[in-house]
Amino acid sequence: MASARLRSAASPEKAGLRAAELASLREGVDELPSRGWCSGVVVLAGRGRHIALEHAAGWAVRYAGYDPATDGGIALPDERRQPVTTDTLFDLASLTKLFTAIAAMQQCERGALDLEREAAAYVPEFGAHGKARITVRELLTHTSGLRPELPLGERPEAPLTLLWEEEPLSAPGTAHRYSDLNLIALQQVLERITGRGLDALVRDGITAPLGMHRTSYGPVPPEAAAATEDQRRPWAKADRGMLRGTVHDENAHALGGVAGHAGLFSTAGDLAVLCRTLLTGGAYGPARVLTPSSVAQRQRGVANWRAPQARRRCARPSGGSSRCIRRLRRGRGCPPPTWSRSPTCWANWPSRTGRRWWRRHCALRPPSCSPSPGRRTATPVSSRRATC
Repeated sequence: MASARLRSAASPEKAGLRAAELASLREGVDELPSRGWCSGVVVLAGRGRHIALEHAAGWAVRYAGYDPATDGGIALPDERRQPVTTDTLFDLASLTKLFTAIAAMQQCERGALDLEREAAAYVPEFGAHGKARITVRELLTHTSGLRPELPLGERPEAPLTLLWEEEPLSAPGTAHRYSDLNLIALQQVLERITGRGLDALVRDGITAPLGMHRTSYGPVPPEAAAATEDQRRPWAKADRGMLRGTVHDENAHALGGVAGHAGLFSTAGDLAVLCRTLLTGGAYGPARVLTPSSVAQRQRGVANWRAPQARRRCARPSGGSSRCIRRLRRGRGCPPPTWSRSPTCWANWPSRTGRRWWRRHCALRPPSCSPSPGRRTATPVSSRRATC
């Protein structure tokens, strides 16, 4: 079933939002560049399929460079500054990780990737120096034990050798530590099992089907992008000068601009499409990039996500719908069937929400139902079960 596309609302009230609150948001955003919080900003707000506010403030290019004498930026004259617009491309930085995670879940749905399998099974060189037991799930959940980052640019001829030689700081699965290295490693897994680059996987599997035509890995035309910084040491790991249209992250740059943790450029409008897609269960317009069950599990955390083919088989227990639903939501699957003396058909469960949840998540094929006065009953003539 197609999902409604985003559209501009005729008024805030049409989107179910308060005009005064949106006006306050707009005023607050306008103040950010003048306060020095940022050079330029774009905000998009809405509800459901309605966009109630899309507003840009500040400049895409505000400074000429860095002045060591004043330890500040060299501001451009007003006539040379370039204003930011709602179509300005921004370096997404770590938001790129979300796209990599979606690409990984797509491969899980297709059966090409197992979250419980060690990453070294797909990329053998990753398993050296104590990393052999790190699973794909632990890469996704930042529980691999790897440090936050490494200076991959120190070995420009073979930047990944630093990752292969890295030892975990803690045992896999024992601690949460946010790390760029997890998504860099996941990128290698995805490229190894598909034989394609991550940029192609993101383009063909996510951005093209959703119509996110302004979203891509860099470099992008400099005149269409917002500048990020005058990158130089000591606050940066490289001396690259003013960056505009090329990836800001040094490790992504060392990997050629395409990386699992950083490197994408996009607009606020395109990101709104992705948000809407996830909020509607993985579909936008006629396109679907994830199944509803994958999105639901992802919203609770990928730690509880299970590939559809790996889920437990189950049938309706006599304890009622609520017990099974609680177990499903906790990622445990359904308990073994324990039919009561006079079991009832799933269609007669007292909770409408329970019936809906069971149909959606278990796709149960119930035993044959025969009507009886006042209530329909079911006879468990066979151990019919369905895959949850």
